[in-house]
Amino acid sequence: MKAAVFHKPGDIRVDNVPDPEILNARDVILKVTSTAICGSDLHILSGAVPQPEPMVMGHEFMGIVEEVGSAITNLKKGDRVVVPFPISCGQCFFCTHHASPACENSNYKNYGPAGNMMDQKGGALFGYTDLYGGYAGGQAQYVRVPYADISPRVIPDHLTDEQALFLTDIFPTGWSAIDWAQLKGGETVAIFGSGPVGLMAQKAAWLNGAGRVIAIDPLDYRLEKAKAVNKVETLNPHQVDVVAAIREMTGGRGADVCVDAVGFEPERTFMDKVKATINFEKGSIKVLEMCFEAVRRMGTVSIMGVYGSPYDNFPMHRMFDKGITIKQGQAPVLNYIDKLIGLVEEHKVVLDDIITHTLPLQEAAHGYKIFDEKEEDCVKVVLKP
Repeated sequence: MKAAVFHKPGDIRVDNVPDPEILNARDVILKVTSTAICGSDLHILSGAVPQPEPMVMGHEFMGIVEEVGSAITNLKKGDRVVVPFPISCGQCFFCTHHASPACENSNYKNYGPAGNMMDQKGGALFGYTDLYGGYAGGQAQYVRVPYADISPRVIPDHLTDEQALFLTDIFPTGWSAIDWAQLKGGETVAIFGSGPVGLMAQKAAWLNGAGRVIAIDPLDYRLEKAKAVNKVETLNPHQVDVVAAIREMTGGRGADVCVDAVGFEPERTFMDKVKATINFEKGSIKVLEMCFEAVRRMGTVSIMGVYGSPYDNFPMHRMFDKGITIKQGQAPVLNYIDKLIGLVEEHKVVLDDIITHTLPLQEAAHGYKIFDEKEEDCVKVVLKP
């Protein structure tokens, strides 16, 4: 079969690789009908999240069940399903306590309580390095789905792939950011980053009763997309002092909720890069620092962007003095997916309006390039195997 394979930093290409096989009675083999490139895939492309061996990429995918293991009773050949990106066994302590991204069994090689940089990670993810289980991803014609009696969800025939695909990751991730803040209604929510997760967090903020949603991004084309699909207010840090602007918009207090939908690889200056090199840091926490400044006292910061190392001069003083509540981590997709499928079915949310490029799988390398290098006003790439 054909698959998008990471070979080394900067080198993802479509190769012929062996077809996946049933390895466990709880497996299914899925014929992939749609898959997408995620912003966190770019961390692997850049080498910031290390992967020493070739690996099939992709954790956002859906398709048709082609083959089922002998223990699978909830799915059958021909079912059309979306697959949440964390791999969850459904039986361990964390899976039974609504914390499936911390699954104790899926990442058996590198799992542990410490959360170190290079070992003792949480549960496994599809197509996201050996550190997170080493499972082949779904940017391929076929994919093996382990523990398939737990995570995949059958999608109604009347929903297109494009309407359902983002239930795998970015919509539940954006939803988590807002759900963690427990809005009561009328809050001001500032979302740093208007890439795919940021756009989904904007949708989730409105659905959860926000009174005002502010999108922050240094790229005008992404802010235009945010205004067009989500009717938000926008701020460009190249044009205004974002923290000062948010305070001015909120009576001097700051936003009730700030969401970091960027992570450790934001737009950076030369001096930012020098500092990171000297301190042995991966990327920068500049966006996170802006969130801590822009949020009001006793407000909430949700961190959905990926961070990959310790950071010097972490602003603990500000977090303590302002009494900020912080929630962060991989989205617990299984906690939300059934509710979110319902929102899509009931036409309470539109997800496919963020797609800017649909390409054949054979053009995956081009899709990565334009997404990574911000070309062709690219916001979200969907690949068709």
